[in-house]
Amino acid sequence: MAGVAYAFLRSLVGRLNLVQLEGELKKRWLYPDTWFRKQNDVWDRRSDFIYDFWQFESVLERISRTETSEFDKQAFLNYALNRWYNYWSARAVEQIFCEQPGVVPAKNAKDRLVDFSINGINFDLKTSVFPKAFDQDLAFAKANPAQLINWLYTHQSTGRRFHLENRLFLIVHQADGRHYRLKAEISWLQGLIADYVSTFDASKLIAVSITHSKTVFSDSIWAVR
Repeated sequence: MAGVAYAFLRSLVGRLNLVQLEGELKKRWLYPDTWFRKQNDVWDRRSDFIYDFWQFESVLERISRTETSEFDKQAFLNYALNRWYNYWSARAVEQIFCEQPGVVPAKNAKDRLVDFSINGINFDLKTSVFPKAFDQDLAFAKANPAQLINWLYTHQSTGRRFHLENRLFLIVHQADGRHYRLKAEISWLQGLIADYVSTFDASKLIAVSITHSKTVFSDSIWAVR
């Protein structure tokens, strides 16, 4: 009981205004969604200030003051904006989960392996665009989620977020190809997440055996327009 009370108090600290944040995230749409390079620890460390600003204009101003003489300036702008966008969208989605009945935030806010638990089962949360490199189409993936989830674990980034623990994948896909925009549709995602949690069934989780010695559990939540 003490752990639940602690988690509840933690959830009240730093709670985001999701309506305001959705508006800030949508300002990102005015700029191209381009990485120019794979995510890596060197560029991540240089742009870690994205965690400090949820307002779009504030992060733009901070980017403009960053010393980037060893980087291409436009490439760094896009890199930092994409990290900012993905991080604050993920924060919003995590908060939505933690507001659902039966969901408890991780005790340690800096735990990179656990964001929350659902009915006592720990999960990390990952929002992902449906991958172009997956060798089947969207319809196949939705009908065979285990194949996609195994692919996502195997092909995850080798950077700081790499791990082989329980994970929920929120998969976004938009018919016009602008999939990243769905990460900012916070009010719409709120309904999808509430539906998922209200019907959560641990027996339907997908067992993933990446190594011979360990099995983790995962699931996919589809955000498709």
